[in-house]
Amino acid sequence: MNAQLENIDMDQWLSSKLDELLPARLQAIEDARTPSMAIIATKGTLDWAYPPFILASTASALGWDSSIFFTFYGLLLLKKDLDCDVSPLGNPAMPMKMPFGPKWFQDISWPMPNLLMAGVPGFEKVATSLMKKTFKNKGVATVEELRGLCVEADVSLIACQMTVDVFGFDKREFIEEVTDYVGATSFLPIAQKSDVCLFM
Repeated sequence: MNAQLENIDMDQWLSSKLDELLPARLQAIEDARTPSMAIIATKGTLDWAYPPFILASTASALGWDSSIFFTFYGLLLLKKDLDCDVSPLGNPAMPMKMPFGPKWFQDISWPMPNLLMAGVPGFEKVATSLMKKTFKNKGVATVEELRGLCVEADVSLIACQMTVDVFGFDKREFIEEVTDYVGATSFLPIAQKSDVCLFM
């Protein structure tokens, strides 16, 4: 009987101690853990090139472990020759403002009908140069500079091997800093363990 009482007292004491010490210990473990983010980049146009590089470089600057999985057209963002265009035709909400001239002229939104965007030869190149000029005027880094920041910050730049094979790319076309060439089965565990996972 005394042994049973002693066991009950010991269990109560142990339970009380765990209630007292465990929350602080769990919080200490959580505070010491490095947050992580995984991004899936699927598009290679100028407007879609910015989000993955901005988010990954910012996360790394905050001390997070970051990785970007480049698949389908997103794979073009890893090429040595980075040539991103933007298509206003595919972006109906895209504001068309001029990056030059007096302020009143720059403040005008120019609604461009789809017929004009689709029918005028070279309109995509014009839109791309206007967007690049706007970014430069506002002091926004280029895609190349943002990609360089990601490389410097040790962001894992992962290429989709299936996309490389499907599109017939040669690995020599890509920057040397590509961390790995893998398939979805290798990337999914990274995404599963990440605190933040984004699809772009």
